[in-house]
Amino acid sequence: MKATSGTKLRANSSPARARHTRIVPLKFQQDDEALRGDAGLLWLWIAGEKKGKKNRMKTLQGKVAVVLGASAEGGTGWAIVESLAAHGAKVVVSARSAEPRERLAADIKGTAVVCDAGEEAQIAALAQRATETYGKLDIAVNSAGLPVMSSIAEATRESLEVATRVNYFGNVFFVKYTAEAIGEEGSITLITSLAAERPTFPVFAYACAKAAADCLVRYAALEYGPRRIKVNSILPEPIVSDLSRELYAIPGVAEVQTREVPLGRLGYPADYANAVLWLAGPAFVTGVNLPVCGGNQLTRLLSQDELPLEPGSYQRMGKPLHDRG
Repeated sequence: MKATSGTKLRANSSPARARHTRIVPLKFQQDDEALRGDAGLLWLWIAGEKKGKKNRMKTLQGKVAVVLGASAEGGTGWAIVESLAAHGAKVVVSARSAEPRERLAADIKGTAVVCDAGEEAQIAALAQRATETYGKLDIAVNSAGLPVMSSIAEATRESLEVATRVNYFGNVFFVKYTAEAIGEEGSITLITSLAAERPTFPVFAYACAKAAADCLVRYAALEYGPRRIKVNSILPEPIVSDLSRELYAIPGVAEVQTREVPLGRLGYPADYANAVLWLAGPAFVTGVNLPVCGGNQLTRLLSQDELPLEPGSYQRMGKPLHDRG
């Protein structure tokens, strides 16, 4: 896949709206078969253009962060890692996929740690590794998510267990062990989903698991508040990232979804990285399920039947309806 920067932005995609993080528009060439449609163009905005990093204020200088779910270049977790590092934090990059995890950690001069977001022992080891390597932990972000698609009528115990393993139980253990590692004064942020509040089919199992994680946030905020540990969640939807490029390459998909967003454009990884920076920094906020979606929480999410998709196309092949990072 080839990309070139510096091309003309679409009218509903103004970079001025993501003020804290430098954004780079990427134009994917038509020779990438997966991107055909809408004249073969797909616009992705990613955080962390190297030329802009030197000019950023080191607002997180001396802080140590862990980001789980950061192995997809151009994805939400990747953008969060780059942004935290660019603002001065030492970052532990964690995911299952080895090559991108190691590459990202090397790029930011951080530490790479393997971790399955649904395995309690590996999550505990991740938190321990952060404190062993850097002596402390201040910021923890769980960007891992596993979309599971089915209707209630089609649900099985196995599909429900798959949905909750990463999307709920993984978040419980992430809060438990990172809060233990933080000790006193810090920030924990979970990336959940607007689908937890605005039903969209056919992702009920995923959405219900994320709703449980949002409830977890409120209980954790009360439990860890006396230790001055902030616990919040960010509710994105939809995200235009490298992981969802096939969906948004389909003619008309982005346009149809944008109609439901009051601010007039879809979300990009840098939008969520900026929200994490705020929650991890000066925000006097805890126990909040924060929609970061351009006002989409005031309207609705579209179901698969409302998108311009042909039978047997993108999400009907079992791929996620909306990328979660």
